[in-house]
Amino acid sequence: MSQDQPRSRPPLYSQIDVAQAGYTPPVGGGNAQIEQTLLLRQMLAAQDRQNELMEELVNFLGNAQKQRANELGQWKQANPGLARRCRHAAETLGKIQTEFLEGITQEIDDNADSLLDGEFMLNEFVDRFGPRMAHLNGLLQVLSQLSATPSPTNTPNSP
Repeated sequence: MSQDQPRSRPPLYSQIDVAQAGYTPPVGGGNAQIEQTLLLRQMLAAQDRQNELMEELVNFLGNAQKQRANELGQWKQANPGLARRCRHAAETLGKIQTEFLEGITQEIDDNADSLLDGEFMLNEFVDRFGPRMAHLNGLLQVLSQLSATPSPTNTPNSP
């Protein structure tokens, strides 16, 4: 008959008060709870420090980005003709990039089986198209940045 009665088990979780004000240690055998409380406080302090560091990092990166945008805007104001030519070159290079991508995708479609099966063919493909694509993307990015119309918030002489 003793098997029919459910056994009482101690709770798996207990409540822990992590507030510093009004802290009273538990009565009897509370060393584990005191240690947990101390560890939670340390974790909270570490998390607060991480948040402070993240805020500093965001501010630092934001300031660097604002400075870069300001310098780029000043360059564009000092060289409006070159900025326009960069815009035209970026548009033309974008069209060239589109045609190049069409050629690459056609090459992939035509040679899909050999690219999947043979490492030599894949390496040959990457060697053939990879550097050109990387350089083309780099050039397009630079020209696009130099040709973009500066926003009114980035210009130093905005009202």
